[in-house]
This record gives sequence, structure tokens and C-alpha cells, in this order.
Amino acid sequence: MEEKRIESQIAEGQVYTDGYYVSVTFPNSRPYYFHTYNDTLTIGTNVVVETIRGVEMGVISGQAKPVSELKSEIPLKPVIRIATEMDERAHQENLESAKSAYKICESNISKLGLDMKLLQAEYTLDKQKVIFLYIADNRVDFRELLKELAAALHCRIELRQIGTRDRSRLIGGLGPCGLPLCCNTFLGEFDGISINMAKNQFLALNIQKLSGQCGKLLCCLKYEDDDYTKLKEGLPRIGYRLFYEGEQYKITSINVLTGDVRIENAENSRLLTVDEIRQIVNKAKREEHE
Repeated sequence: MEEKRIESQIAEGQVYTDGYYVSVTFPNSRPYYFHTYNDTLTIGTNVVVETIRGVEMGVISGQAKPVSELKSEIPLKPVIRIATEMDERAHQENLESAKSAYKICESNISKLGLDMKLLQAEYTLDKQKVIFLYIADNRVDFRELLKELAAALHCRIELRQIGTRDRSRLIGGLGPCGLPLCCNTFLGEFDGISINMAKNQFLALNIQKLSGQCGKLLCCLKYEDDDYTKLKEGLPRIGYRLFYEGEQYKITSINVLTGDVRIENAENSRLLTVDEIRQIVNKAKREEHE
């Protein structure tokens, strides 16, 4: 019953008003939501789904929840079925075929002298399409490459260029914290990261230390940025001049985590709390308006 209903929806996603949604994860990819009428799907179950790339096999990574709880009205593609033994065998065979396809593509890239680096080859579950992921500094004319691959592999070919962040997600590795890369483990989407976040957290502006394996600013700069913004409310910037106990000082450092602010002048160095600094600043502002 469910599979018949799916056949009419398989061409493109649709907005559902009934049933359930589940998150499905694919290798080296963030979770995606899919629709199902089966609320018994459990985490860790392999399922066959329809994606924009074709029919693929993924693993359930979240419990089934009513579609009414899905806050975003995004079109969902369906879970076609729980993966069968035949699906599992086909998946394993495709992994081996992908290795062969990778070598064929790599050989043709070299033969044609194309300025691109091949990263991965992957077949859809039904083996109707093979997707090649690559990186390149400039636009690549791969029309001849497509002809060679189509003749050798006898299926649809998709060449997809990815960025340096996606490359790190694909390859993986360890971050400066010593843990596996966030993008390769749990990070769903890449948020915009700016150098202002580093400034907001009083970090030394050493681009080399603030950059990840992808060469972009560390994604983890985003994690605590909102907390630092809240902790800094009402505090002046470093370099701000103020009067304390009849002497003029300059703020030389702020540690919002410990709540300490260091003020200095030519003769003295004092350590105050952030609350004391806020009181001094607020008092100075009131006096200016009187």
C-alpha cells in the first residue's frame, strides 16, 4: 500500500500533511529528512530512499516523528522501503564497482590533462548513475571526459565540483582540539564564520591558528559566539579609558569567563570584576548626561 503511494511521489518531493518524518544519514553527509507512513522505523535501520541523485541506501539516524511537528514546510522525498538482503548485496557490489570507476575516471583525467583532483566515485543503489566528486581551482571543461566515461561505464555520469569544506567533510581528520572534525561527525550545515567572531571572543588574530584543515575559519568559532556576546553586554572595549579611585586607567584585558578585567596606568595595575567595570561605566554615562 505504502509503496504504491510512493510511486506517484517518487519524481519529486512534496509537502505532506500526514504520516511521519525520519532523518536519514548517508556516508560523509549530514542527516536529511524523509517521509514515511511507518512509525516503527528504528535508529540504525538501513532504508532505501529517493534522493535528488537517485535511489540510495542510508541509515535511520532519528526516531520517526509526526509530520505535523516538522516546523519547516520543506518538500520531502519518501522512504521507499527497509533495505532487503538484495539491497545490501547491491550496495556492497556498488562499493567495489565504484573503486573501478574511480580508477577509470582518474586515468582519463590524466590522459586529457585536466586540472582537477578526483576525490570519490559513488554509484546510486540502482546503478543507473555514477557520481564523481572533484575539486578544482578553476572551471574545467570536461565534455571529452564525459564522453570517455559514458563509453566505459555505460550509465549516467555526474561530475560534481565541491569546495574545500566539503572536501574536509569527505576525507575527515583531527582538528586542533584533538577530536575528529566536526564536519565529518555531527555538523549538519556550514554556518557563516567571520573574523569578527574571533575578535568577539578575544582570540589572537592568527589566521593560521584560526583556520581548519579546509583553510577556512574554524567552524567552532560559531559555537560560543552568542555566549560571549551576552557576557560582554555593557562592557567597554579593550583600550577604553576610565577613572577609578581618582586615577585614570585603561582597560588592557577582559576575561568574561572568569569575570576579570585588568586596568592599568603608568604606575598601577588593578584587577576588577566585570560588574565593577559596568558600574563605573554606567556611572560615567549618567554623569555625562547630567
